[in-house]
Amino acid sequence: MATVKLIADSGATKADWCLLTDGRKKTISTQGISPYFLNTDQITELLRKELVPLLGKHSVEEIYYYGTGCANPANARSVKKALRNIFPSAYSEVTHDLMAAARALLGNEKGIACILGTGSNSCYYNGKKIVRNSPGLGYVLGDEGSGAYLGKKVLQYYLYGTFDDELRGRFDLTYTTNTSEILENVYKKPLPNRYLAGFARFLAENRGHYMIENIIEDGLNDFFFSHLCKYRETWTLPVSFTGGVAYGFGDVVKQLCNSYEFELGRILKTPMDGLIAYHR
Repeated sequence: MATVKLIADSGATKADWCLLTDGRKKTISTQGISPYFLNTDQITELLRKELVPLLGKHSVEEIYYYGTGCANPANARSVKKALRNIFPSAYSEVTHDLMAAARALLGNEKGIACILGTGSNSCYYNGKKIVRNSPGLGYVLGDEGSGAYLGKKVLQYYLYGTFDDELRGRFDLTYTTNTSEILENVYKKPLPNRYLAGFARFLAENRGHYMIENIIEDGLNDFFFSHLCKYRETWTLPVSFTGGVAYGFGDVVKQLCNSYEFELGRILKTPMDGLIAYHR
């Protein structure tokens, strides 16, 4: 009998799970788990409500969990404890989403692995481990090129009155909100990074307008300049990307790779298919 494995790839907004049994796979989605915003008990409760009912009668023996915030040892311990609360007899490995990106995109090959999702991150991976990482400072200080970063730009253009009448009208039709509600969500309510990232959708829906293209290109260029240019390997090894922003704006990613003379590797919407191949 094959070992029953559960693989998790969790961002701040959404978590993808895959149950591997006898060569078959079952995919499950739950809300994201960010241990910066959720404590052990809250994570345990989320797993109990959203994950367990969808697993059926399978007894999970091995768990490979890749999650945002889990580069921090205290956060990784918190997630591991929550998993143990739900699966007391399973072996579990908890590591960060950057390792998920590296293994999914590069397998056992050398290269630069990048995440452009709700947040952003990057590393040089030598085929076995992450050797160097340009620091991810989170949505307040960093996260260049991420959904939260791009969404923040959309709100700045809206609130500063930079959008022309056409875009302002489209924004008002898409989001029924106002200044005080926006500021309340950003500064007082939980999960502000997820809230900000929700406005990146406005960019995807309004491609072609010069202001929209400027926000996308400038935001992604900030990631290339602030992070990818810091690795000397970037000019000799392929640069690969995963995440909804990288996938959705793949044309701009390709264009920037050409401009910087980087070799573009793969662009995956999510790391899950790559992780399944890696763990099989």
